[in-house]
Amino acid sequence: METTDVTDLYREFGDERLPPGQRETDAFPVLSKSATPDWDPETWEFTVTGAVDEELTFSWEEFRSLPCVTQRQDFHCVTGWSKFDCEFTGVSFPTLAERAGVHDDVVHVLFSALDDYTTDLALEDCMREEVLFTWAFDGEELPADHGGPLRVVTPHKYAYKGAKWVDGIEFLTEPQRGYWERRGYSRTADPWQEERYS
Repeated sequence: METTDVTDLYREFGDERLPPGQRETDAFPVLSKSATPDWDPETWEFTVTGAVDEELTFSWEEFRSLPCVTQRQDFHCVTGWSKFDCEFTGVSFPTLAERAGVHDDVVHVLFSALDDYTTDLALEDCMREEVLFTWAFDGEELPADHGGPLRVVTPHKYAYKGAKWVDGIEFLTEPQRGYWERRGYSRTADPWQEERYS
């Protein structure tokens, strides 16, 4: 599969590829709010709900059969590190949105995960080809501690906006705060503006 390089998207947000207050690392630290959850590929489901024309449910096999892409992205953690040139394979957010048929009055999206984590983003921040539901990292299955089987990556936001172990999205007509957002983290999370906390 051809890899699309999207590491230049920083030009939309700032002058430098490395956002202010970040340090580049070759490591890929593991950070989570709780322990790595168990999952069963036979019973796992991904749901698309809320203000849509058609609510959707996918099994693991069905989700993996959706059109997918491989992208080279940068990854920015709110704790101050950035990892460049990560290769992720998965389904783009617009692919799911188009299948569901998003209503005109939707303004926000709430992501849910197997460990009861939630995070929210404005719809306009989600409707980008770089927002991926990814199951592969650097050509290998995404490790469980990094969010496998499925996580969201948001290269234009701090990584807490990319839910690990994601199992659903809800399209909302009113904003709703996620787990870290309710605890004082920024709702917009722009690394080039250092929007770490509210």
